Amino acid sequence: MTSATTRRGDRRISPVFLGILAVTAVGGWAAWTGFAPIPGRPGLAVFLFVTAAWVVSLCLHEYAHARTALHSGDVSVGAKGYLTLNPLKYTHAVLSILLPLLFLVMGGIGLPGGAVFIERGRIRGRWRHSLVSAAGPLTNVLFAAVCTAPFWLHALDGVPDGFRYALAFLALLQVTAAILNFLPVPGLDGYGVVEPWLSHGVKRQVEPFAPFGLIFVFALLWVPSLNIAFFDVIHTLLHHLGVGPLDQYCGHELYRFWQGGSGLCPVSR
Repeated sequence: MTSATTRRGDRRISPVFLGILAVTAVGGWAAWTGFAPIPGRPGLAVFLFVTAAWVVSLCLHEYAHARTALHSGDVSVGAKGYLTLNPLKYTHAVLSILLPLLFLVMGGIGLPGGAVFIERGRIRGRWRHSLVSAAGPLTNVLFAAVCTAPFWLHALDGVPDGFRYALAFLALLQVTAAILNFLPVPGLDGYGVVEPWLSHGVKRQVEPFAPFGLIFVFALLWVPSLNIAFFDVIHTLLHHLGVGPLDQYCGHELYRFWQGGSGLCPVSR
């Protein structure tokens, strides 16, 4: 079905995405081996690995939306370049890539980005509309499961500290992004999941607030009590997945290599 409705070039993986994968691999190798491009700053490898892997997850998030939309009836996603995994093809490249990266560097928050543009009129059926919206954050859930697998499978023997901390921090970002994205707030994927089941009157009342949903969530996270409660939920979930608070803390500390670290996180090969 896909080959009949999209050109081969529309589904060819972009060299841009392959380049991001290459940076992820190099960063992962450096974090695993303890290679430090800047002497005394092992966190630089963690920074490169986590940042590149985070961009990969953002690309997969948007690809999941587009791929699900394609199989639900919106064949226009191919011509728009959404199936190539090229982040430069997104309708909202700033919201989808740059803004999440900014919040990652500034505060270690897995902020959800803007969605690709889906022509909803081509899709029939409320379940299909909900699935298109859910596909993105479900990708973050899957990514989090992969990152935490060594922890809940108790398969950490031989895994270097730096790589272990990097996985823990990357898992924190994925869990954060999944939860934020699933919030039923206008403009986020969670609202897209429930929107098809709302009455037309409710949709009309909510529609003007959609552009401000992400800003609203960000503002709430600046409230100290809400921020603490939110991250308590994140840390509890990660704890149940075998990722301890020290691993999460050290991952964040190493990621911020420019601050020099607190010296509480040993890194061995």
